[in-house]
Amino acid sequence: MSRGAQIRLDHVGISFGDAQIVSNVNLDIRPGEFVCLLGPSGCGKSTLLNAIAGFLPVSGGIAVGGTAVTEPGRDRGVVFQSAEVLFPWLTIRENVEYGLKLAGVPAPERRRKADHYVAMVGLSHAADKFPKQLSGGMRQRAQIARVLINEPSVVLMDEPFGALDAQTREVLQTELDRIWRATGCTIVFVTHDIWEAILLADRVVVITAGPRAGIKTIEPISLAHPRDAASPECLELFRRLRDDIGEEVQRALEQQGLKQEEPAT
Repeated sequence: MSRGAQIRLDHVGISFGDAQIVSNVNLDIRPGEFVCLLGPSGCGKSTLLNAIAGFLPVSGGIAVGGTAVTEPGRDRGVVFQSAEVLFPWLTIRENVEYGLKLAGVPAPERRRKADHYVAMVGLSHAADKFPKQLSGGMRQRAQIARVLINEPSVVLMDEPFGALDAQTREVLQTELDRIWRATGCTIVFVTHDIWEAILLADRVVVITAGPRAGIKTIEPISLAHPRDAASPECLELFRRLRDDIGEEVQRALEQQGLKQEEPAT
């Protein structure tokens, strides 16, 4: 049975001073579901993610597992885009077990759990190395393990593969799909990459251009994992999502006084 938690956003609004960034967002995410937030740059995807994490105040309400979100909590783990959040003076194993150390978990139990999650992300051979000795992709795996060891019911991922090269990104997408199915946690994943969303998500939530961003469309994806990007179903999904995103990018440009040039005929 899935150990992921339900996430409910009820008429959520987020403002910074007088600027309203997100307006009237309603979304129910099922326990154990993988949802991608997709939209143009600056539309509020990361802002929504930070609100679910408890980093930002909101109007309306956010609940995880039926409990209102008012602050950060161990039930929600956050994987950031940059792997620089790892402590450079600690080994990979020590980085992964750091949260348990703060929680007062005894050293033998910390070590056992750290070894388990380091192995889950394929880093057993590097457990005693320091972050500077690893590639960017390996450091990102370590960051994922550091979140998973706390066994959160929800994992929030803010473009975690955005800074990686295409080949490493593809490998980590496959690994994340495997880890998600092994753990059963609920994942909310922010991305700009349409193909990434198609390959990973149960549903893709397209966010409108800001200001006052909201939900434009929600695209369910019922295809079995792993997915073939060259399949007719994936290609059709790509076309629909590309058109949705394209409309929002055009709107964002017009709000900035810019306009996309029409293709030459």
